[in-house]
Amino acid sequence: MPRNLTRDLLERGRDRQLRLAVTGLSRAGKTAFLTSLIDQLRHAGLEARLDLLPAAREGRLLGARRVEQQDLGVPRFPFDRALAALDADPPQWPEPTRGISELRLSIRYRPGRPGWIGGDTRRLTLDLFDYPGEWLLDLPLLEHDFASWCRAQRFDGERAALFADWQREVADLDPAQEVDEARLAELAERYAEGLRAAREAGFSDLQPGRFLLPGELEGAPVLQFFPLPGLDEADPAVLAQLPPESLYATLARRFRHYQQHIVKPFYRDHFRRFDRQIVLVDVLGALNAGPERFEDLSRALTRLMQSFDYGRRSLLSRLFAPRIDRLAIAATKADHVTPEQHPRLTGLLQSLLAEPLKDLRFADVPVRALSLAAIRATEAREVDHRGQRQPVLRGTTLEGEDTLLFPGEVPATLPDASFWRRQGFTFTAFRPRPRDGGALPHIRLDAALEWLIGDKLT
Repeated sequence: MPRNLTRDLLERGRDRQLRLAVTGLSRAGKTAFLTSLIDQLRHAGLEARLDLLPAAREGRLLGARRVEQQDLGVPRFPFDRALAALDADPPQWPEPTRGISELRLSIRYRPGRPGWIGGDTRRLTLDLFDYPGEWLLDLPLLEHDFASWCRAQRFDGERAALFADWQREVADLDPAQEVDEARLAELAERYAEGLRAAREAGFSDLQPGRFLLPGELEGAPVLQFFPLPGLDEADPAVLAQLPPESLYATLARRFRHYQQHIVKPFYRDHFRRFDRQIVLVDVLGALNAGPERFEDLSRALTRLMQSFDYGRRSLLSRLFAPRIDRLAIAATKADHVTPEQHPRLTGLLQSLLAEPLKDLRFADVPVRALSLAAIRATEAREVDHRGQRQPVLRGTTLEGEDTLLFPGEVPATLPDASFWRRQGFTFTAFRPRPRDGGALPHIRLDAALEWLIGDKLT
Protein backbone atom coordinates (compact mmCIF):
# COMPACT_ATOMS: atom_id res chain seq x y z
CA MET A 1 0.00 0.00 0.00
CA PRO A 2 1.44 3.43 -0.91
CA ARG A 3 2.83 5.36 2.01
CA ASN A 4 0.57 8.40 1.60
CA LEU A 5 -2.56 6.19 1.36
CA THR A 6 -1.55 4.36 4.53
CA ARG A 7 -1.07 7.69 6.29
CA ASP A 8 -4.47 8.90 5.10
CA LEU A 9 -6.19 5.76 6.42
CA LEU A 10 -4.52 6.21 9.80
CA GLU A 11 -5.50 9.87 9.94
CA ARG A 12 -9.10 9.08 9.02
CA GLY A 13 -9.20 6.33 11.63
CA ARG A 14 -8.10 8.88 14.25
CA ASP A 15 -10.66 11.37 12.87
CA ARG A 16 -7.79 13.74 11.96
CA GLN A 17 -8.82 14.19 8.33
CA LEU A 18 -11.86 15.92 6.82
CA ARG A 19 -13.03 16.16 3.22
CA LEU A 20 -15.06 19.31 2.71
CA ALA A 21 -17.39 19.77 -0.25
CA VAL A 22 -17.98 23.39 -1.22
CA THR A 23 -21.18 23.07 -3.24
CA GLY A 24 -23.04 25.66 -5.24
CA LEU A 25 -24.48 26.36 -8.64
CA SER A 26 -22.78 28.69 -11.11
CA ARG A 27 -22.03 32.18 -9.71
CA ALA A 28 -22.80 31.22 -6.12
CA GLY A 29 -19.27 32.23 -5.07
CA LYS A 30 -17.44 28.91 -4.62
CA THR A 31 -14.07 30.17 -5.86
CA ALA A 32 -14.24 33.27 -3.65
CA PHE A 33 -15.27 31.15 -0.66
CA LEU A 34 -12.39 28.69 -1.07
CA THR A 35 -9.87 31.49 -1.65
CA SER A 36 -10.93 33.30 1.51
CA LEU A 37 -11.15 30.12 3.62
CA ILE A 38 -7.58 29.19 2.70
CA ASP A 39 -6.40 32.75 3.25
CA GLN A 40 -8.03 33.00 6.70
CA LEU A 41 -6.51 29.73 7.93
CA ARG A 42 -3.06 30.65 6.59
CA HIS A 43 -3.27 33.98 8.46
CA ALA A 44 -4.64 32.43 11.65
CA GLY A 45 -2.92 33.88 14.72
CA LEU A 46 -1.79 36.93 12.73
CA GLU A 47 -4.08 39.32 10.83
CA ALA A 48 -7.09 37.02 10.41
CA ARG A 49 -10.27 37.95 12.26
CA LEU A 50 -11.90 34.66 13.21
CA ASP A 51 -13.55 35.60 16.48
CA LEU A 52 -16.44 33.16 16.00
CA LEU A 53 -14.04 30.21 15.74
CA PRO A 54 -13.10 29.29 19.34
CA ALA A 55 -9.70 27.82 18.47
CA ALA A 56 -8.73 31.13 16.84
CA ARG A 57 -10.34 33.35 19.46
CA GLU A 58 -8.51 31.50 22.24
CA GLY A 59 -5.16 31.70 20.42
CA ARG A 60 -4.97 27.94 19.87
CA LEU A 61 -5.13 28.01 16.08
CA LEU A 62 -1.52 28.27 14.92
CA GLY A 63 -2.07 28.40 11.17
CA ALA A 64 -2.20 26.22 8.08
CA ARG A 65 -0.04 25.41 5.11
CA ARG A 66 -0.63 23.77 1.77
CA VAL A 67 0.70 20.22 1.49
CA GLU A 68 0.73 17.55 -1.20
CA GLN A 69 -2.74 16.28 -1.98
CA GLN A 70 -3.69 12.62 -2.19
CA ASP A 71 -4.70 12.56 -5.86
CA LEU A 72 -1.77 13.88 -7.89
CA GLY A 73 -3.78 13.59 -11.09
CA VAL A 74 -6.19 16.40 -10.11
CA PRO A 75 -5.09 20.04 -10.61
CA ARG A 76 -4.40 22.04 -7.47
CA PHE A 77 -6.91 24.76 -6.66
CA PRO A 78 -5.43 28.00 -8.15
CA PHE A 79 -5.20 29.90 -4.86
CA ASP A 80 -2.24 32.06 -5.87
CA ARG A 81 -3.88 33.09 -9.14
CA ALA A 82 -7.09 33.97 -7.28
CA LEU A 83 -5.15 36.15 -4.82
CA ALA A 84 -3.32 37.85 -7.67
CA ALA A 85 -6.67 38.84 -9.22
CA LEU A 86 -7.86 40.27 -5.89
CA ASP A 87 -4.58 42.20 -5.53
CA ALA A 88 -4.69 43.63 -9.06
CA ASP A 89 -5.19 47.34 -9.75
CA PRO A 90 -8.12 47.59 -9.83
CA PRO A 91 -9.04 44.44 -7.86
CA GLN A 92 -10.84 41.73 -9.83
CA TRP A 93 -12.89 38.71 -8.81
CA PRO A 94 -11.07 35.41 -9.44
CA GLU A 95 -11.88 33.53 -12.62
CA PRO A 96 -14.80 31.10 -12.16
CA THR A 97 -14.15 27.40 -11.93
CA ARG A 98 -13.78 25.59 -15.26
CA GLY A 99 -12.68 22.15 -14.04
CA ILE A 100 -12.13 20.00 -10.99
CA SER A 101 -9.41 21.04 -8.56
CA GLU A 102 -8.50 20.29 -4.98
CA LEU A 103 -6.21 21.53 -2.27
CA ARG A 104 -5.00 19.95 0.97
CA LEU A 105 -4.32 22.02 4.07
CA SER A 106 -2.47 20.89 7.16
CA ILE A 107 -3.94 22.86 10.08
CA ARG A 108 -1.88 23.09 13.27
CA TYR A 109 -3.50 23.91 16.60
CA ARG A 110 -3.25 23.43 20.35
CA PRO A 111 -6.01 21.28 21.83
CA GLY A 112 -8.23 22.95 24.40
CA ARG A 113 -7.68 20.06 26.80
CA PRO A 114 -4.28 18.49 26.13
CA GLY A 115 -4.27 14.74 26.60
CA TRP A 116 -1.53 12.41 27.66
CA ILE A 117 -0.77 11.48 24.04
CA GLY A 118 -0.33 13.62 20.95
CA GLY A 119 1.96 16.31 22.37
CA ASP A 120 1.22 20.00 22.87
CA THR A 121 0.04 20.56 19.28
CA ARG A 122 -2.03 18.57 16.84
CA ARG A 123 -2.77 18.63 13.14
CA LEU A 124 -5.97 18.36 11.14
CA THR A 125 -5.79 17.55 7.44
CA LEU A 126 -8.47 19.39 5.48
CA ASP A 127 -9.13 18.40 1.88
CA LEU A 128 -10.97 21.05 -0.17
CA PHE A 129 -12.63 20.40 -3.52
CA ASP A 130 -13.75 22.78 -6.24
CA TYR A 131 -15.65 21.99 -9.43
CA PRO A 132 -17.90 23.84 -11.89
CA GLY A 133 -21.38 24.51 -10.59
CA GLU A 134 -22.72 23.61 -14.03
CA TRP A 135 -21.58 20.00 -13.59
CA LEU A 136 -23.56 19.67 -10.37
CA LEU A 137 -26.77 20.02 -12.33
CA ASP A 138 -26.24 16.55 -13.77
CA LEU A 139 -26.40 14.62 -10.49
CA PRO A 140 -30.24 14.46 -10.44
CA LEU A 141 -30.07 13.19 -14.02
CA LEU A 142 -28.96 9.79 -12.65
CA GLU A 143 -32.53 9.15 -11.49
CA HIS A 144 -33.88 9.14 -15.07
CA ASP A 145 -33.91 7.10 -18.22
CA PHE A 146 -33.96 9.02 -21.47
CA ALA A 147 -37.75 9.09 -21.86
CA SER A 148 -38.44 10.27 -18.29
CA TRP A 149 -35.70 12.91 -18.58
CA CYS A 150 -37.30 14.24 -21.78
CA ARG A 151 -40.67 14.51 -20.02
CA ALA A 152 -39.10 16.34 -17.05
CA GLN A 153 -37.60 19.18 -19.08
CA ARG A 154 -39.44 22.52 -18.95
CA PHE A 155 -39.73 24.95 -21.86
CA ASP A 156 -42.66 27.05 -20.70
CA GLY A 157 -42.95 30.60 -19.38
CA GLU A 158 -39.96 32.83 -20.07
CA ARG A 159 -37.88 29.80 -21.05
CA ALA A 160 -40.01 29.34 -24.17
CA ALA A 161 -38.52 32.36 -25.94
CA LEU A 162 -34.97 31.28 -25.06
CA PHE A 163 -35.46 27.86 -26.66
CA ALA A 164 -37.76 29.05 -29.45
CA ASP A 165 -35.33 28.41 -32.33
CA TRP A 166 -34.53 24.90 -31.12
CA GLN A 167 -38.18 24.06 -30.43
CA ARG A 168 -39.22 25.05 -33.95
CA GLU A 169 -36.59 22.75 -35.44
CA VAL A 170 -37.42 19.70 -33.32
CA ALA A 171 -41.22 20.08 -33.20
CA ASP A 172 -41.84 17.69 -36.12
CA LEU A 173 -39.08 15.16 -35.48
CA ASP A 174 -40.11 11.52 -35.75
CA PRO A 175 -38.45 9.29 -33.12
CA ALA A 176 -38.36 6.45 -35.67
CA GLN A 177 -36.57 8.40 -38.40
CA GLU A 178 -33.04 7.42 -39.34
CA VAL A 179 -30.31 9.56 -37.84
CA ASP A 180 -28.55 12.23 -39.87
CA GLU A 181 -25.37 12.78 -37.84
CA ALA A 182 -24.71 16.29 -39.15
CA ARG A 183 -28.29 17.36 -38.47
CA LEU A 184 -28.23 15.78 -35.00
CA ALA A 185 -25.06 17.70 -34.09
CA GLU A 186 -26.64 20.92 -35.34
CA LEU A 187 -29.79 20.41 -33.26
CA ALA A 188 -27.72 19.55 -30.17
CA GLU A 189 -25.82 22.82 -30.59
CA ARG A 190 -29.11 24.73 -30.90
CA TYR A 191 -30.22 23.14 -27.64
CA ALA A 192 -26.90 24.07 -25.98
CA GLU A 193 -27.37 27.66 -27.19
CA GLY A 194 -30.75 27.69 -25.44
CA LEU A 195 -29.18 26.42 -22.22
CA ARG A 196 -26.51 29.12 -22.37
CA ALA A 197 -29.11 31.82 -23.02
CA ALA A 198 -31.17 30.54 -20.07
CA ARG A 199 -28.15 30.67 -17.80
CA GLU A 200 -27.41 34.25 -18.84
CA ALA A 201 -31.07 35.09 -18.16
CA GLY A 202 -30.72 33.84 -14.58
CA PHE A 203 -32.18 30.32 -14.76
CA SER A 204 -30.55 27.55 -12.71
CA ASP A 205 -32.28 24.22 -13.43
CA LEU A 206 -30.44 23.42 -16.67
CA GLN A 207 -29.42 20.00 -17.95
CA PRO A 208 -27.11 18.58 -19.12
CA GLY A 209 -24.63 20.72 -17.22
CA ARG A 210 -21.67 19.77 -19.41
CA PHE A 211 -23.38 21.46 -22.33
CA LEU A 212 -22.73 24.72 -20.48
CA LEU A 213 -19.08 23.98 -19.75
CA PRO A 214 -17.95 21.03 -21.90
CA GLY A 215 -14.20 21.28 -21.29
CA GLU A 216 -12.35 18.48 -23.10
CA LEU A 217 -15.68 17.03 -24.30
CA GLU A 218 -16.26 19.93 -26.71
CA GLY A 219 -17.51 18.48 -30.01
CA ALA A 220 -17.71 14.88 -28.72
CA PRO A 221 -20.78 12.82 -29.72
CA VAL A 222 -21.56 12.21 -26.05
CA LEU A 223 -22.63 15.87 -25.88
CA GLN A 224 -24.76 15.60 -29.01
CA PHE A 225 -28.18 14.70 -27.68
CA PHE A 226 -31.25 16.63 -26.56
CA PRO A 227 -34.75 15.99 -25.17
CA LEU A 228 -37.26 14.78 -27.72
CA PRO A 229 -40.66 16.50 -27.56
CA GLY A 230 -43.95 14.62 -27.70
CA LEU A 231 -42.97 11.55 -25.67
CA ASP A 232 -45.84 11.97 -23.19
CA GLU A 233 -48.18 10.12 -25.53
CA ALA A 234 -45.58 7.64 -26.85
CA ASP A 235 -45.86 3.95 -25.98
CA PRO A 236 -42.68 2.86 -24.13
CA ALA A 237 -42.93 -0.61 -25.65
CA VAL A 238 -42.98 0.85 -29.16
CA LEU A 239 -40.02 3.12 -28.40
CA ALA A 240 -38.03 0.18 -27.06
CA GLN A 241 -38.51 -1.68 -30.35
CA LEU A 242 -37.18 1.09 -32.56
CA PRO A 243 -34.04 0.11 -34.52
CA PRO A 244 -30.57 1.18 -33.25
CA GLU A 245 -30.14 3.65 -36.13
CA SER A 246 -33.37 5.51 -35.26
CA LEU A 247 -33.29 9.00 -33.80
CA TYR A 248 -34.82 7.91 -30.50
CA ALA A 249 -32.47 4.93 -30.03
CA THR A 250 -29.43 7.06 -30.88
CA LEU A 251 -30.36 9.84 -28.45
CA ALA A 252 -31.21 7.33 -25.70
CA ARG A 253 -27.88 5.54 -26.24
CA ARG A 254 -25.93 8.80 -25.94
CA PHE A 255 -27.93 9.77 -22.86
CA ARG A 256 -27.01 6.44 -21.18
CA HIS A 257 -23.38 6.86 -22.17
CA TYR A 258 -23.42 10.36 -20.65
CA GLN A 259 -24.86 8.96 -17.43
CA GLN A 260 -22.48 6.01 -17.18
CA HIS A 261 -19.22 7.59 -18.35
CA ILE A 262 -19.54 11.27 -17.44
CA VAL A 263 -21.95 11.72 -14.53
CA LYS A 264 -21.44 8.53 -12.52
CA PRO A 265 -17.61 8.75 -12.37
CA PHE A 266 -17.88 12.39 -11.30
CA TYR A 267 -20.25 11.39 -8.48
CA ARG A 268 -18.30 8.26 -7.50
CA ASP A 269 -14.84 9.83 -7.53
CA HIS A 270 -15.77 13.02 -5.70
CA PHE A 271 -19.13 13.36 -4.00
CA ARG A 272 -19.28 9.97 -2.33
CA ARG A 273 -16.07 10.75 -0.41
CA PHE A 274 -17.17 13.89 1.40
CA ASP A 275 -17.46 14.21 5.20
CA ARG A 276 -18.77 17.77 5.54
CA GLN A 277 -20.53 20.08 3.12
CA ILE A 278 -21.42 23.73 2.69
CA VAL A 279 -24.02 24.65 0.10
CA LEU A 280 -23.61 28.21 -1.20
CA VAL A 281 -26.70 29.91 -2.62
CA ASP A 282 -26.92 33.23 -4.47
CA VAL A 283 -30.33 34.15 -3.07
CA LEU A 284 -29.93 37.83 -3.90
CA GLY A 285 -29.20 37.16 -7.54
CA ALA A 286 -32.35 35.03 -7.80
CA LEU A 287 -34.39 37.77 -6.09
CA ASN A 288 -33.08 40.29 -8.55
CA ALA A 289 -33.92 38.06 -11.52
CA GLY A 290 -37.63 37.73 -10.75
CA PRO A 291 -40.19 35.13 -9.65
CA GLU A 292 -39.70 32.54 -12.38
CA ARG A 293 -35.93 32.40 -11.85
CA PHE A 294 -36.39 32.32 -8.09
CA GLU A 295 -38.67 29.28 -8.32
CA ASP A 296 -36.25 27.70 -10.78
CA LEU A 297 -33.40 28.04 -8.28
CA SER A 298 -35.50 26.43 -5.54
CA ARG A 299 -36.33 23.49 -7.81
CA ALA A 300 -32.70 23.00 -8.89
CA LEU A 301 -31.38 23.07 -5.31
CA THR A 302 -34.06 20.70 -4.02
CA ARG A 303 -33.20 18.14 -6.70
CA LEU A 304 -29.49 18.61 -6.18
CA MET A 305 -29.53 18.06 -2.43
CA GLN A 306 -31.43 14.82 -2.88
CA SER A 307 -28.34 13.51 -4.70
CA PHE A 308 -26.04 13.64 -1.67
CA ASP A 309 -25.52 10.95 0.95
CA TYR A 310 -26.22 12.34 4.41
CA GLY A 311 -25.98 10.55 7.75
CA ARG A 312 -24.05 9.99 10.93
CA ARG A 313 -20.49 8.68 10.71
CA SER A 314 -18.83 5.78 12.48
CA LEU A 315 -15.25 4.54 12.37
CA LEU A 316 -16.06 2.16 9.51
CA SER A 317 -17.90 4.82 7.53
CA ARG A 318 -14.99 7.24 7.95
CA LEU A 319 -12.64 4.66 6.49
CA PHE A 320 -14.67 2.95 3.81
CA ALA A 321 -18.03 4.66 3.17
CA PRO A 322 -17.89 8.36 4.02
CA ARG A 323 -21.19 10.16 4.53
CA ILE A 324 -21.83 13.84 5.03
CA ASP A 325 -22.43 14.17 8.76
CA ARG A 326 -22.66 17.96 9.05
CA LEU A 327 -24.02 20.53 6.66
CA ALA A 328 -24.03 24.30 6.36
CA ILE A 329 -26.27 26.21 3.98
CA ALA A 330 -25.16 29.77 3.31
CA ALA A 331 -26.66 32.72 1.49
CA THR A 332 -23.67 34.36 -0.16
CA LYS A 333 -22.92 38.02 -0.93
CA ALA A 334 -24.37 39.21 2.38
CA ASP A 335 -22.25 42.35 1.95
CA HIS A 336 -24.61 43.35 -0.88
CA VAL A 337 -27.39 44.16 1.58
CA THR A 338 -27.26 46.26 4.73
CA PRO A 339 -26.50 44.47 8.02
CA GLU A 340 -30.02 44.61 9.49
CA GLN A 341 -31.17 42.58 6.45
CA HIS A 342 -28.87 39.64 7.20
CA PRO A 343 -31.33 37.73 9.46
CA ARG A 344 -34.01 38.13 6.79
CA LEU A 345 -31.59 36.78 4.19
CA THR A 346 -30.98 33.69 6.33
CA GLY A 347 -34.71 33.23 6.86
CA LEU A 348 -35.34 33.44 3.13
CA LEU A 349 -32.66 30.82 2.50
CA GLN A 350 -34.31 28.43 4.96
CA SER A 351 -37.66 28.95 3.26
CA LEU A 352 -36.09 28.34 -0.14
CA LEU A 353 -34.66 24.98 1.03
CA ALA A 354 -37.60 24.01 3.26
CA GLU A 355 -38.18 20.56 1.76
CA PRO A 356 -34.53 19.36 1.79
CA LEU A 357 -34.17 20.67 5.36
CA LYS A 358 -37.16 18.58 6.47
CA ASP A 359 -35.50 15.47 5.09
CA LEU A 360 -32.20 16.33 6.80
CA ARG A 361 -33.89 16.89 10.16
CA PHE A 362 -35.65 13.53 9.81
CA ALA A 363 -32.24 11.92 9.13
CA ASP A 364 -30.85 13.67 12.24
CA VAL A 365 -28.13 15.44 10.25
CA PRO A 366 -26.94 18.66 11.96
CA VAL A 367 -27.58 21.66 9.72
CA ARG A 368 -26.84 25.34 10.18
CA ALA A 369 -28.13 28.18 8.00
CA LEU A 370 -26.31 31.50 7.81
CA SER A 371 -25.58 34.44 5.56
CA LEU A 372 -21.99 35.37 4.75
CA ALA A 373 -19.68 37.22 2.44
CA ALA A 374 -16.51 35.23 1.88
CA ILE A 375 -14.80 38.39 0.59
CA ARG A 376 -16.47 41.60 1.74
CA ALA A 377 -16.72 44.16 -1.06
CA THR A 378 -18.70 46.95 0.67
CA GLU A 379 -18.77 49.02 3.83
CA ALA A 380 -21.90 49.52 5.92
CA ARG A 381 -22.69 53.19 6.49
CA GLU A 382 -25.57 55.38 7.68
CA VAL A 383 -26.87 58.60 6.16
CA ASP A 384 -29.46 61.19 7.22
CA HIS A 385 -32.66 60.82 5.24
CA ARG A 386 -35.56 63.11 6.11
CA GLY A 387 -34.35 63.44 9.66
CA GLN A 388 -33.78 59.72 10.19
CA ARG A 389 -30.70 57.53 10.03
CA GLN A 390 -30.81 55.30 6.97
CA PRO A 391 -28.50 52.27 6.54
CA VAL A 392 -26.65 52.22 3.22
CA LEU A 393 -23.77 50.46 1.51
CA ARG A 394 -20.66 52.05 0.11
CA GLY A 395 -18.79 50.26 -2.62
CA THR A 396 -17.42 50.32 -6.15
CA THR A 397 -19.43 48.82 -8.99
CA LEU A 398 -17.85 46.46 -11.51
CA GLU A 399 -17.69 49.42 -13.90
CA GLY A 400 -15.58 51.38 -11.41
CA GLU A 401 -18.22 53.80 -10.12
CA ASP A 402 -18.13 54.63 -6.41
CA THR A 403 -21.65 54.45 -5.05
CA LEU A 404 -23.65 54.88 -1.87
CA LEU A 405 -27.00 53.07 -1.92
CA PHE A 406 -29.73 51.22 -0.06
CA PRO A 407 -30.43 48.06 -2.09
CA GLY A 408 -33.86 47.44 -0.54
CA GLU A 409 -35.47 45.04 1.90
CA VAL A 410 -35.10 41.27 1.67
CA PRO A 411 -38.26 39.23 2.32
CA ALA A 412 -37.83 36.97 5.36
CA THR A 413 -39.87 34.18 3.74
CA LEU A 414 -40.71 33.13 0.21
CA PRO A 415 -41.89 36.24 -1.65
CA ASP A 416 -45.53 36.38 -2.67
CA ALA A 417 -47.11 38.05 -5.67
CA SER A 418 -47.36 41.39 -3.90
CA PHE A 419 -43.58 41.43 -3.34
CA TRP A 420 -42.88 40.91 -7.02
CA ARG A 421 -45.38 43.64 -7.96
CA ARG A 422 -43.76 46.23 -5.69
CA GLN A 423 -40.22 44.87 -5.85
CA GLY A 424 -37.91 47.54 -4.49
CA PHE A 425 -34.83 45.37 -4.32
CA THR A 426 -31.95 46.12 -6.69
CA PHE A 427 -28.96 43.81 -6.54
CA THR A 428 -25.80 45.67 -7.52
CA ALA A 429 -22.61 43.75 -8.25
CA PHE A 430 -19.55 45.24 -6.57
CA ARG A 431 -15.85 45.08 -7.27
CA PRO A 432 -13.59 43.68 -4.51
CA ARG A 433 -12.10 46.31 -2.22
CA PRO A 434 -8.33 46.85 -2.26
CA ARG A 435 -6.84 45.04 0.70
CA ASP A 436 -4.04 46.15 2.97
CA GLY A 437 -1.94 43.00 2.73
CA GLY A 438 -3.61 41.21 5.62
CA ALA A 439 -6.27 38.53 5.50
CA LEU A 440 -9.20 39.10 3.18
CA PRO A 441 -12.14 40.95 4.79
CA HIS A 442 -15.24 38.80 5.26
CA ILE A 443 -18.61 38.53 6.97
CA ARG A 444 -19.24 35.41 9.08
CA LEU A 445 -16.79 33.15 7.30
CA ASP A 446 -15.52 32.36 10.80
CA ALA A 447 -19.04 31.20 11.75
CA ALA A 448 -19.01 28.81 8.81
CA LEU A 449 -15.56 27.51 9.81
CA GLU A 450 -16.70 27.00 13.40
CA TRP A 451 -19.60 24.87 12.23
CA LEU A 452 -17.67 22.90 9.61
CA ILE A 453 -14.38 22.16 11.41
CA GLY A 454 -14.56 23.72 14.88
CA ASP A 455 -15.41 20.44 16.63
CA LYS A 456 -12.17 18.93 15.26
CA LEU A 457 -10.04 21.73 16.78
CA THR A 458 -11.06 21.21 20.41
